Parts: sequence; C-alpha cells; structure tokens
Amino acid sequence: MSPQIAGVTVPQEDVDAVVALVADVEHAQQHALPEAFLRHFRADAIWTTGHGRLLTGLDEIAAFTRTVLPPTADSPTTAGYRPVHILFVRPDIAAVKVRQRPVTRDGVYLDEIFHGHPDPAALAVERPGALPGTPTYFLAKDDGVWRIAAAQNTVVQDPGTLAAG
Repeated sequence: MSPQIAGVTVPQEDVDAVVALVADVEHAQQHALPEAFLRHFRADAIWTTGHGRLLTGLDEIAAFTRTVLPPTADSPTTAGYRPVHILFVRPDIAAVKVRQRPVTRDGVYLDEIFHGHPDPAALAVERPGALPGTPTYFLAKDDGVWRIAAAQNTVVQDPGTLAAG
C-alpha cells in the first residue's frame, strides 16, 4: 500500500526516496545493522526513543544504537516499517508517519491479537511485546539526499487504535 502524500508538490523521485529510506531503516533494524541505520541521520539530528529517551546529535544516537541494536540479531521477533503518510512541508522538508509492527521472523504480525479484541488495554498489559509503534520522522533533503533531522517513536497504547488495527 502506498503512503498518502500531502503538502507541496514534489517530484515522484522524492516520494520514492523517502519510501526507500523507510525501507532501508526497516532492513537495518531487522538485520541489526547499526551503521546502515545511522547513515540516514543528519549530524545534528535529535531522536526520542519509544520509551521517551532523548538523544541529541549523531554521536549520541550512534552510541545508543550500537548498544541496543546488535543484541536483537538473534531475536525471534523484529519490526516491519511502512510509511503511511508523507507531508512535504517544503520541497526539502518532509514529515513521515510510519506504521511499525512487531513481527516474527517468519512473518506473523504480533499486533493482530488486538484487532477486534473486547479489552485491548488488558491484553496490552499481558503482551507488551505485541504493541505496535508509530514513529514520526522529520526529514531534510541536504545535497540531494534525504536524511532524518528529528524523529520520535511512540508505542501505541490507545485501546481504540489497537482494536481497529
């Protein structure tokens, strides 16, 4: 499914580049490749993790990533990433809403358990690893290359959102 596109008109190659960036972030996360992940950040980027930790600058983001990402290489679960909405604020600035879903290595999406469940909030307490994320990336196009300038990841905990899928 293609993302919804809004804002100023940009060439299709910019839309494709933003979608490719999200796909590359997914690949880096799924294969525990810190350097492949980090190459998508500006040197002055800021990042807020899904648990609320603020990281400022590429050095701090890199130190965190090199610590937390490699141990996930052997995890039975990973995350799928899909851009769902891209707002081009200017031709060189984009806000990207990403759907991040926990998934087993053989392709089973763990957040499916919430869909239509009568009490998704209680289920979330029992199965926190099944909670999806909803990152927002703010991208800047510098010298023809899209990079993450700022990002925030948020764990989805709203019962209505979980039940609706």
